[in-house]
Amino acid sequence: MNFRQFAFNNVLRRKRTYAAHFMSSAFSVMVFFIYAVLLFHPSLQGQLRASSETASFLGTMGLQISQYFIFIFSFFFILYSAGAFLKARKREFGILMMLGMSDKQRKRLIFVENMIIGLISIGIGIGFGILFTKLFLLITERLLVLEDGLAFIIPLRAVWLTAAAFLLLFLITSLIASRIDRRYQLLELIKSDQKPKEEPKASVLLSLLSVLLLLSGYAIVFYFVLARAYSLPLLAAGIGCVVLGTYFLFTQLSVYVIRWFKKKERLLFKKINLITFTDLAYRMRDNANMFFMVATVTAVALCGIGACMAIGDPRLEEKGNPYAFMYYSISDNPYEQEHLAAIEQKLTEGGFTFMEAPAFFIYPNNSSPVLKLSEFNRLSAALGYEPEELQGPMDAIVSSGTMSRGSNLTSFEREANLGPGLLEDGDAILHVQKRSTKFILREYQDTYIVQDALFDKMKEAEEPGSTIYHFVVDQWHKTIPLAKKLNEDFAKAEERTFYLESLSLEWQKSKQMNGLMLIISVLVGVVFFTFAASFIYFRLYADLERDERQYRMISKIGMSGKELNRIVTRQLVLMFFLPFTVALVHSSVAFFNIQLLVKFPMLVNGLLVYFCFFLMQLLYFFLIRWRYLRNMHLKV
Repeated sequence: MNFRQFAFNNVLRRKRTYAAHFMSSAFSVMVFFIYAVLLFHPSLQGQLRASSETASFLGTMGLQISQYFIFIFSFFFILYSAGAFLKARKREFGILMMLGMSDKQRKRLIFVENMIIGLISIGIGIGFGILFTKLFLLITERLLVLEDGLAFIIPLRAVWLTAAAFLLLFLITSLIASRIDRRYQLLELIKSDQKPKEEPKASVLLSLLSVLLLLSGYAIVFYFVLARAYSLPLLAAGIGCVVLGTYFLFTQLSVYVIRWFKKKERLLFKKINLITFTDLAYRMRDNANMFFMVATVTAVALCGIGACMAIGDPRLEEKGNPYAFMYYSISDNPYEQEHLAAIEQKLTEGGFTFMEAPAFFIYPNNSSPVLKLSEFNRLSAALGYEPEELQGPMDAIVSSGTMSRGSNLTSFEREANLGPGLLEDGDAILHVQKRSTKFILREYQDTYIVQDALFDKMKEAEEPGSTIYHFVVDQWHKTIPLAKKLNEDFAKAEERTFYLESLSLEWQKSKQMNGLMLIISVLVGVVFFTFAASFIYFRLYADLERDERQYRMISKIGMSGKELNRIVTRQLVLMFFLPFTVALVHSSVAFFNIQLLVKFPMLVNGLLVYFCFFLMQLLYFFLIRWRYLRNMHLKV
């Protein structure tokens, strides 16, 4: 048997230990390959560019940045896992050195083993990527609202880029891994797993600081939203406090709490608590940095995916614009009747139910826009609102603009002087009765709603204004082809005395942008999840032999199989779900504040994301628990 065969057989013999490392590496290769397919797919870039140059540019940039993220995190993940394996194999290397292996041969063995795993991961990752490419193309065309679909194409550039990138990555990490393990004495290697661990220590001040930082971070974020103190440094300070507080939570507070429990003798000596808490303190100390990374990355993934799902919801776009079409017509527009007839005809031919309501605006003395009450009520009826009423001839209602929507009417705003020259008997001084916060007009400024008679008098004294024809359409998100055809037809006009705004096209652009964000955040989030799950797997199997000896000795003094199951389950539950719970709390605070900012419910989207991640975590927990207990029962 030559050296390469020895290294290959060594990998096969330790396949259980290398399983998580191999699967995570192959999965990151697969996701990188899928990103490369989307990046180089000709139909995808062509259709995005047809609907929006911005979406095309940001989509390309986003996919490239995601590949960089995966490549960089894969690099550190592989280095971390290689270091963990080397630490767990000190005794094995000691035995090989007793049999005559030189330090040079040991480094070569580590290099060859890592390259074998890397090459197999690249092949399996690209293979599964090709297998699942069609599924991801179908999901992508649905998320990005692509009418022509995406053909099943495997760009060769995607294959070569993935293979070359990860071959380079595994080559570099294998070289580094073969040299990071310093030269040990033979006796030190043989007895590496027999050294007693130091008692975990925690600072009371740092434990209290973790709580203070977390509460301060939450308070700053709430202040940022509720007080409308929109400052980037303030938000960064809040997020920084939460991140630093989370680090001290795992490195200090968790160890301190376990140590406090250990001082409670009545609790500590109850049944199996002594074994559980004693071993748990060491596990928390050893895995604190890993728990911090898992919690932080999971919180970011939850927030990113949940926010993208909410922003891509058609109801949010409709909340910002309730009208399927808005036709802006400047005075003396020669195409007005022709274009309106075309819109009505297209909607009727398409089988859409719609309501049309015009609104003629004037801007007295270049001040805020003014609209007559009858037209405002017609728009209100089209949207399902109750009509408004005015009593006096100079009474008015203020319809809030986009900048003041939701604000109360101040005493200063109770009277509004629109300036001289509008009425024969003096200035037009309006008595404002109320502020309407119903989303009816899409004007940037506040709009004054006045009696029809008063409006007609003001209209005579003013230059001709502009008319906006509003179309409320059921199932408006199905009007994309119709809107594109109207834009093509209207573009032939020689004079630009009009403008057509389509909600479905705006929604399509928004959907494409957020669809790209969702694809990127979900795949990157799942890659991070697999890395985080693998970290836990490494830690468990790195300590497997020590745990087997420990539980074997305890079983000799009377520990039953059921008690072993309970001890292991308690420890695994904390290792798996403590970081997830912390991430859940962080993301819930973020979701609540995002909901306050956009005034759109995010409960359903948030719960859906939580459920999916919790289900993945739960399935992985039961899988690891089953395998871990099976190994324990075989050896104990």
